[in-house]
Amino acid sequence: MFIARSRQFTTLVLAVIFPVMSAIAEESHVVPLSELHREAAAATQSRQANLAELEHFFSSDSAQQALRTVKIDGDQVKSALPLLGDEELARLAVRAGQAQADFAAGALTNQQITYILIALATAVIILVIVAR
Repeated sequence: MFIARSRQFTTLVLAVIFPVMSAIAEESHVVPLSELHREAAAATQSRQANLAELEHFFSSDSAQQALRTVKIDGDQVKSALPLLGDEELARLAVRAGQAQADFAAGALTNQQITYILIALATAVIILVIVAR
């Protein structure tokens, strides 16, 4: 009987203390936990967007043709993209976006876009090798 009441008392105390301690801990952090969660979610979304942009870029017909010209397997390049760090992924996504915009605007020739694709694919391969 005493042990059962002791367990009930302990459960009650813990049920009250944990939420209070959690609230105190959240208030005493320099950065609130909710803000850390938002930043982590934003970083994940940004990484996914960069990854999707690069996969789309390397999946285009012109990219596949340019990579085949220099005997680089486009599928290997695409499969290596998730292995890159966030910064490398962001930099390559910016370059790919600029190249696509310039090509769509007619500012780049097919030969220039081929060179850009080769440079980006080579950068992916080198970054993956260095990361290992």
